[in-house]
Amino acid sequence: MRKLIALFLALASMPALVLADEGMWTFDNPPVKQLKEKYNFTPTQEWLDHVRLSSVRFNDGGSGSFISPQGLTMTNHHVALGQLQKMSTAEKNYVATGFYAATLDEEVKCPDLELYVLQDLENVTSRVQGAATTGLKPEQALKAREKEIAAIEQEYKDKTGLKCEVVSLYHGGEYWAYQYQRYTDVRLVMAPEQKIAFWGGDADNFTFPRYDLDMAFFRVYENGQPLRTTHYLKWNAKGAEEDELVFVSGHPGSTNRLNTYSQLEYQRDFSYPQRLAMIDKQLEILRAYSSRGAEQARRAARSIFGLENSRKALGGEYQGLLDEKLMAKAKAQEDAFRKKVNENPLWKKEYGDGWDIIAKVIKKQSKNAEQNSYRGMAQRSHFVSIANQIVFYAAEVKKPDSERLSGYHDSQLEQLKFRLFSPAPIYKDLDEATFSGMLQLAVEKLGAEDPYLQKVLKGRSAAQAAKEMIEATTLDQADVRKALIEGGSEAVARSTDPFIVLARQLEPEQRKRIEEDKKNTQSLLVPATEKIARARFTVYGKESYPDATFTLRLSYGTAKGYAMNGTKAPYKTSLYGLYDRSLSFNQQGDFALPPRFWERKDQLDLATPVNFVSSNDIIGGNSGSPVINRDAELVGLIFDGNIESLVGRFVYDETSNRAVAVHSAFMIEALRKLYDAGKLAAEILGE
Repeated sequence: MRKLIALFLALASMPALVLADEGMWTFDNPPVKQLKEKYNFTPTQEWLDHVRLSSVRFNDGGSGSFISPQGLTMTNHHVALGQLQKMSTAEKNYVATGFYAATLDEEVKCPDLELYVLQDLENVTSRVQGAATTGLKPEQALKAREKEIAAIEQEYKDKTGLKCEVVSLYHGGEYWAYQYQRYTDVRLVMAPEQKIAFWGGDADNFTFPRYDLDMAFFRVYENGQPLRTTHYLKWNAKGAEEDELVFVSGHPGSTNRLNTYSQLEYQRDFSYPQRLAMIDKQLEILRAYSSRGAEQARRAARSIFGLENSRKALGGEYQGLLDEKLMAKAKAQEDAFRKKVNENPLWKKEYGDGWDIIAKVIKKQSKNAEQNSYRGMAQRSHFVSIANQIVFYAAEVKKPDSERLSGYHDSQLEQLKFRLFSPAPIYKDLDEATFSGMLQLAVEKLGAEDPYLQKVLKGRSAAQAAKEMIEATTLDQADVRKALIEGGSEAVARSTDPFIVLARQLEPEQRKRIEEDKKNTQSLLVPATEKIARARFTVYGKESYPDATFTLRLSYGTAKGYAMNGTKAPYKTSLYGLYDRSLSFNQQGDFALPPRFWERKDQLDLATPVNFVSSNDIIGGNSGSPVINRDAELVGLIFDGNIESLVGRFVYDETSNRAVAVHSAFMIEALRKLYDAGKLAAEILGE
């Protein structure tokens, strides 16, 4: 971590410059100048459009791409894990054994997977910012913006039939209408065993050299037939050569590179410690549940995997925030920017108070943050979430669309119902363990006399309340949820389901808290962050990229190794290395290989590249992103970053920040020689 800090300090004094292969660039503002100057490559509009339309957003929290004209898509196994878990049973565990459909008839429909493809994007900044006219109070201006955003999303949906999301970029400096084609008939084609997809386990997570087959394949259907995809990425089985220019097109989740110093302080002093503590408690609960038996272990496996992954990532990021020198440099960086603004009287008048407003809001927000956090922990239940959505839905849809809360506008209801009506199983015993444990933590921190907790507990212990409520609920049944939605406010008012009853009781307080947050926090933060964004444009121009927002971005870099641990990491690994590492750990635990790898070892070309690293700028959400070359050919599949990349939430450094990808050659070798999936390999290769 000290090495990461040193790298940060070397860069932090240069706030407006885009260095090296840095950036998660929007497709309206690609890094054309940088690519031309450094690599003598200029992407054409045709190239950009093709890559955009070949890229897919997995709304489970990752990225993917079309790789054949028959709607075949590829992502990571760990992105597919949620769907694999939902489709599995005690007798048929796709997570553990893997899955392959040799024919279309054998492909299995996912219960609630949504894929988005970005069809078009349009700048609507003037409309959103212009809605907050002069003279409006802050809360009135916020409502005016929200009303305009809802109107834009519905307008585009009516005009194009596409799902529209208004996206804030540069922390409010720009607003764009992203228009997506939405697909919900998505079927599983192939996934290997988790044993090889996450080979090396948590010990190897966020490291390199690496040896994972973290891939999964789905097929998109339209009107009951495989989707005919005009745009898809052609496969290059040779992969990328060392130092070759490569691109990543995907959906990075979030970064904090443009945050103010006061926001970084809040993350350091409250947000990160609280999130890490919550994860530790959840892991404690889930591991105890998992120890009850094989079926409980299967049910909890996906949640444990996700939490362990988050724990390691957040822990690395938190260590960066704890370093005093790093924070001092972050402060110096902000001070230099503010000095430039304040030296110009017009800029100072227009933008100068943005930082102070944010600092005051953060300070006020901190007073109730701990209480709100523990109350949120007490709601860690599928049934609490479902009931809250149903109760709010019944009330919100009776209002004019412009007056509804976000998430309940007409343009958003189809997606809401798709999630609520999912046939995926909800395991009551697992939910009871989580709900009871997190509720007990809230009681320990806030006391049973807390007004919110009193409504939940009703004089009972946390364990008793969770047990009684979950035994009595029928919200685990999709048809019950559907009947409540279709029955509207009358059905919700009549319901005696304990979670619906609780949601009705909590609704007034929840609405009050939402309104207070809008009035005291969001109505002040939004215009303040917009001021800083406009100041950045004014001082530095639009030569940089916005923070990640789980929207489509393009990053560039080269396939290359890096210095690490007193030695050097190569740019790629091979099957020789996979077997060597397994044998070095005596084929034990997370380093044991699936039997097929030993049974068919002699059939494999052990020189086949397995994983490789590149200097592409990525973060969580990029999982499943395609790695492509200048010809837009697929050469790899992003699945991780190295440990040095964790500080990338705050700053990028080319010397050691690396994206980790599955090599295109390994995937074909595995499909053909290990999984008897030659037909799938042929489709991928266009044979």
